Amino acid sequence: MSNLDPSLDVRPPGPALPTGSTALRPGLHTAALAGLAALAGLGLLGLPGSPAVWIATAAGFLLLCAWLERLALRHYPHAAFGACNGVTLFRAALAAALAPPLLAGAAAGWAVAAIAATALALDGLDGWLARRSGLASAFGARFDMEVDAALALILALHALAGTAVGPEVLLLGLARYAFVAAMAPWPWLARPLPQRFRRKAVCVFQLAALIVLLLPPLPPEAAVTLARIATVALAYSFGADILWLARHRP
Repeated sequence: MSNLDPSLDVRPPGPALPTGSTALRPGLHTAALAGLAALAGLGLLGLPGSPAVWIATAAGFLLLCAWLERLALRHYPHAAFGACNGVTLFRAALAAALAPPLLAGAAAGWAVAAIAATALALDGLDGWLARRSGLASAFGARFDMEVDAALALILALHALAGTAVGPEVLLLGLARYAFVAAMAPWPWLARPLPQRFRRKAVCVFQLAALIVLLLPPLPPEAAVTLARIATVALAYSFGADILWLARHRP
């Protein structure tokens, strides 16, 4: 599972790889159709949101697929798109499906939590598939990380709009984007970090906590406490890595 803290190198991709091949297109297109079918199915099953918003969400997902194809042709080092990246793209579709209910004023709740839990359960499967098939790559890890970041942000917005937690819950969704923005004035933050299990554990806890926050039976006091614990854990993880990067500046 990829992290939402600075455990991966998030600098812009390097030079285009000569191994990029249009042979990856069929797999990518199949995965895109599966994601589009998931969006259509969730909309038809009655997940809140106006038809216009669902159509706009589907269009946005297709634009994401087109952009992903362009990046993959330049930077993905394998000819096959693979089931690993297909799972990640399907997770992106599930994250996108959470936007219409939010915009319709139906934030949080069982349905949103179930979709988010499915996306989280599939996380890690893509990494396992990549290793098993020999398709592991920095591109795939980055793609997985961006999907995790987007999922965390939309879950934080659901929690803000539909639960008792306050604006501080947005820290759980904006932490990665704030870190990337900080790379502009402090480029040394973009340096790679050594592997740490702590990052993976905190990432899982962060997303799981956001999902639990959306469950209706959770008492308001417990929701606030859980959000604060998750925020402290994430801040600790970021802080530890930022200190490491500061100590190892060139």
